[in-house]
Amino acid sequence: MNVEQLRQQFPDELSCREFFETILWPDGPVCPHCHEQKAWRIGGESAREGLLECAICRQQFTVTTKTPFHATKLTLWVWIQAMYSLVNSSKGVSSVYVANWLGVSQKTAWRMLHVLRLLMATYQHSIPKLSGVVELDEKYIGGRPRFQHGVKHKRGRGTSKSCIATAVKRHGPVKAAPVVNDSLKQIKPFVEHRVSSQARLMTDEHNVYRQLAPGFAEHQTVNHGQKEFARGTVHNNTAESFHATLERALQGVYHYMSKQHLPLYTAEAAFRWNQRHPVDKIFKRGHKKGQKRIVMERLPLLDQFKNLLLCAAGTQLRRTSNGGINILPNRLPLFGL
Repeated sequence: MNVEQLRQQFPDELSCREFFETILWPDGPVCPHCHEQKAWRIGGESAREGLLECAICRQQFTVTTKTPFHATKLTLWVWIQAMYSLVNSSKGVSSVYVANWLGVSQKTAWRMLHVLRLLMATYQHSIPKLSGVVELDEKYIGGRPRFQHGVKHKRGRGTSKSCIATAVKRHGPVKAAPVVNDSLKQIKPFVEHRVSSQARLMTDEHNVYRQLAPGFAEHQTVNHGQKEFARGTVHNNTAESFHATLERALQGVYHYMSKQHLPLYTAEAAFRWNQRHPVDKIFKRGHKKGQKRIVMERLPLLDQFKNLLLCAAGTQLRRTSNGGINILPNRLPLFGL
């Protein structure tokens, strides 16, 4: 769907609001204050668009009340364009670009993108535990540290870079989150909360995974130290592929991800990865002509919008006094911190 088709889908603000209400209230308006479903719409010239009043608690609300879009001064059409730019990008999109495109300030665009990343983080948490063949890997994200005279940076696992733990189902969803380091104390709770005990684990030779193996149905490894990256169907290349997309987002778009906001950037990469489904296709040329292969195809754009908006109820993102952001309630512990 290109921008012109997007505009045809949402020709005015009313169609945007109806789309939000259809997703968030599939069975009719729900009061965000008392969660009752009995309410009436308030009309009149002085009433703002989409305003309702609960028949039980008598409080007023709209479809954005107590969501990350709460009290927004922007039109819903602007929000839909922001969703379009972030979801459609291959590696991410900078707040400077979004600000220029939407005609808002860079600070406003930065906050808007973090609102959408918060929805993406909530979506990742809603995915059930991974089962089947699950690949595990960890990555210290970031490029080589700058040279500083008289300072010797630690290498390998002694680095001060941020560590990302990843679990991905073969031809399925991924779950990823920052952890303090790649020790058993950090990796074990990450895996146990995200991977079913019936899963078959595929990892490298890292000793932490060997210690985790008895709690799962099967565990096979490849030895990267001996240049063994695949042995038949045994590999963790899918997890490493996700890490590559995250690294490219850092190097090519964002250039810097602070530890404070890293969970949201990781959730963005995971959401983009999870908006795909496996499709069987046949090779049309080459020595594999006629053979079947599995290709991951993106979901339709409106389905991705729906997956985002379904996570909007119950979480808010507000500005702090110094221009930062504050998540209410604080759900970051759910995402790995």
